Amino acid sequence: MASPVIDVHTHMLTQGWLDLLAEHGGKYRLETVKGGLKAIHLEGAPFMTPVAPMFDYDLRIKTMSKVGVDIAILSLSCPNVYWGSAEISLKAARIMNDDMAGAQKSWPDRIRWMASLPWQHEALALAELRRACDAGAVGVMVLANIDGKSLTDPSFAGIWKEIDRRALPVLVHPSAPPGVSEMAMDEFQLTAPIGFTFDTSLALARCVYDGFLDRYPNLKLIGSHGGGAVPYLIGRMDICWHNIPAAAAKTKEPPSAYMSRIYVDSVVFKQSVVQMCVEVCGEDNLLYGSDYPHTIGDMEGCLSRINALDGKARDKARGGNARRIFGL
Repeated sequence: MASPVIDVHTHMLTQGWLDLLAEHGGKYRLETVKGGLKAIHLEGAPFMTPVAPMFDYDLRIKTMSKVGVDIAILSLSCPNVYWGSAEISLKAARIMNDDMAGAQKSWPDRIRWMASLPWQHEALALAELRRACDAGAVGVMVLANIDGKSLTDPSFAGIWKEIDRRALPVLVHPSAPPGVSEMAMDEFQLTAPIGFTFDTSLALARCVYDGFLDRYPNLKLIGSHGGGAVPYLIGRMDICWHNIPAAAAKTKEPPSAYMSRIYVDSVVFKQSVVQMCVEVCGEDNLLYGSDYPHTIGDMEGCLSRINALDGKARDKARGGNARRIFGL
């Protein structure tokens, strides 16, 4: 019997969240892009395009059934809830967490979800984490930069400590990286193909070099989009650790030794890259993800590349690994 298929990288929105962003998003603006859709922009660069399927749970379930996906572990996409006042940020998180908790109640065999938190406000974030876990959250969603701050910033230490205590998986998802205007990422909508992977790569590399995974031994980080460029760059990260004292200042082992602690999804769109993820991170650390229903999401294609793996690696990536780390 084939293993159940679990999608760990897939998103939903609500109109309430989008309306709140439009009113209180500040530097984040909804503007029309080429093709007629409205996208969320930062510094003139579009980086997230809300599309109709993001608001349609019935369509989601039908699409999952058609493709052969058994369970979706939902998360909010970027810019998550890192905008507005403390009150607004918390309200945005609760809107999304309540919506996903409701979806799990409606489709208990098909839907799980990861909590969004107002990370900028520690006390509120910790309270919402408790509330979300009580409501059924099985993990946490965090952007690769929190309003421009790195994940290793000391101001987030209390939140990470509680997540580590709960041993929750954390999906590290990119957003528009700091400096999008300086890098002219408005051209060709470069945030999607390049900016996102840059954001994730920098976040994961910083976590490795910082000794973050030593401080939080129960932490399970999931690097979106195959971990950005980290699997491709791991050799370079190692050689720098061996030869540049600053790179080795906080860890006793080279970066490659930490790759068994980092999970990556299959949203990479090429078979050879899926294989690279297995080679660098190990077959126990690859997870099926689709990025549905983003415009470049590919539920069927991402699954076909997982199904093309050999035996045990295929079954683990289809759902075995996700069942283990999320405790499903």
